[in-house]
Amino acid sequence: MRTDVDPEVTSPGPDPEPRPPVRFTVPPGAVDTHAHVVGDTFVERRSYTPPPAPGSEYRRMLDATGMTYGVLIQVSVHGADNSVMLGVLAAHRDRLRGVAVVAPDVCDTELGRLADAGVVGLRLNTISGGGFGFDRIDRYEAICAELGWHLQLLTSTERLEPVASRIARLRVPVVVDHLGDVEVAGGLGQPGWKLLLELVRDGVWTKLSGAFRLSREPGYADTVPFARELVAAAPDRCVWGSDWPQVGFWGRMPNVGELLDLLADWVPDPARRQAVLTANAHRLYGFPGSPARH
Repeated sequence: MRTDVDPEVTSPGPDPEPRPPVRFTVPPGAVDTHAHVVGDTFVERRSYTPPPAPGSEYRRMLDATGMTYGVLIQVSVHGADNSVMLGVLAAHRDRLRGVAVVAPDVCDTELGRLADAGVVGLRLNTISGGGFGFDRIDRYEAICAELGWHLQLLTSTERLEPVASRIARLRVPVVVDHLGDVEVAGGLGQPGWKLLLELVRDGVWTKLSGAFRLSREPGYADTVPFARELVAAAPDRCVWGSDWPQVGFWGRMPNVGELLDLLADWVPDPARRQAVLTANAHRLYGFPGSPARH
């Protein structure tokens, strides 16, 4: 996430013409596990200001790329006001699930409202503001354990060391966003990356997503070794996400089809790639006809 921009300046919107991949066929039941919907009221403390991104446009992207299901992640600029996301979820319970952001003192009534709308997890954000970090992780673990939810972490490999032992002891599934926001120039031998791999081998899930934010090379080629190590460490606990509408990003905006095509390099084995797109995500998010979560 860039820190050298004025948060009041509106960031670019997504590619308006999403396409399916050309290097493989998206399988039936495929899940985009990381996307956002955006309204027009934002928290004061934020890293960027995105343009509106309504649920109708997200569903248009899913249709255009061949994705069956989607998971909406509460965007940081809305803080703990999940109302925009909940409105979209409630109207499309057959197709969408959600991951919310809540204050530590959230009441049971609000948690029930979230669950009824299709929320299946909580997100902690240590990077971009508008959320809550690791200092109340015990409270969030308790909420997720009570409701059968998972805990999703927007963090970076360099921030993992102080909390790694606590993450390893959590009683609920843990999902780390965007390849751990690793600094790809640091290589596969950097301590934070090795620590993430250890956590993944021990049970943590990861999202194969965010290449456009991390890469410094054409075609995002420098991310391939990292994604392949994650898949080798836990092929049944990797899922894929578009990160649509690529909020807070000022570089060349990717097409979702381009990001799907990258998955052919990240996960060359067709059976494993299909599991990343379908069975793994079905198990974590509990879509219709899927086995019980976790």
